[in-house]
Amino acid sequence: MRIVVVGGNGQLGSDIASAYADRGDAVVSLTHADIELSNLDAVRCCLGATSADVVVNTAAMHHVEKCEEQPEKAFAVNAIGARNLALVTRELAMVLVHISTDYVFDGAKGKPYHEGDVPLPLNVYGNSKLAGEYLVRTVNPRHFVLRTSALYGKHPCRAKGGQNFVDLMLRLGRERGKVRVVDTEFVSPTSTTDLARQIVALSGCDAFGLYHATGEGSCSWYEYAKEIYSLANLNAKVEVASSSEFPAKVARPSYSVLENRALNQLGLNTFRPWQEALAAYLAPSPALCETNA
Repeated sequence: MRIVVVGGNGQLGSDIASAYADRGDAVVSLTHADIELSNLDAVRCCLGATSADVVVNTAAMHHVEKCEEQPEKAFAVNAIGARNLALVTRELAMVLVHISTDYVFDGAKGKPYHEGDVPLPLNVYGNSKLAGEYLVRTVNPRHFVLRTSALYGKHPCRAKGGQNFVDLMLRLGRERGKVRVVDTEFVSPTSTTDLARQIVALSGCDAFGLYHATGEGSCSWYEYAKEIYSLANLNAKVEVASSSEFPAKVARPSYSVLENRALNQLGLNTFRPWQEALAAYLAPSPALCETNA
C-alpha cells in the first residue's frame, strides 16, 4: 500500500512511518513545510500528488497553553485542518486515520472511559480536537479516529520542548537524585511504537470508526515516575507533590484513563501492559550492548 503520514517527522509520526515501511509499504512523510492543513486547496494539491491508499494524520496544535491563548489557530489546525483532510481523502477514495486525545473528557467519571462515553473537554485544545473528530467522522465514512494518552517515544516532541515524561524524569533523577510528582492525576502511558503497531494493524481492515488506543492499564504520574526509576535501575527518590506545587495555567482532566473497549471487542487490540512497553523503551539497544561488550 501507499501510505502518507502527515506530521511524519514528529514523535508519533516517525514511528508510524517506520512501522509501515517495515511492513513493506511505500511511505511518504509530510511535514508542516509540505502541507498547510488549514488551506483546503493546499491539502487537495498535496495529497492528490501522492496516490495514497491511507493517510495518517498525526499533525496537531497540541501545546495546551498556546491553544488557550490562540483558539482561532487551534481550531484552524485541529478542527478545520482535520475537516480538510477528511474532504480530500473522501474525494480521492483514501482511508483517513486521525489521531485524537484523552483530553476530550473532563475526568469526572473516575474510571476508564470507553468510546460510548460522552465527551466534555475542559480546555480549547480538547474542544478543538473533539471538533476535529466529529468533522472527520461525518465527512469521510472510511475513517479511523484513535484517541490516545500520555505518549512517549524515541523521537522528540516539539510541543514538550523535545522531552517526553520518561526522559524528563530520567534527566531530573540523575541531576537531582529526587523528584516530586503528583499522585492525583491518572493516565494510560502509551508507547509511540505500540501505537504505531496498532495503527498498522487496524488500517489493514475495514472496521472503520472511533477507537481508544492506549497502553493497557493506568497509573498516577507518581506511580509512573517510580516505575521509570525501578526499570532504569536509577537510584532516585520519588516524593508525592501536592497539586498546588505545580498549578496549571489551563484546566486539564485529573483522570483521563482510556479503555480500549472497541479494539478488544473486535479482537484487534495489540497493546501491551504499559509497564511492559516502558521496559522495552528503557532497555539498552542491541547496538549499544555490542559496543560496551
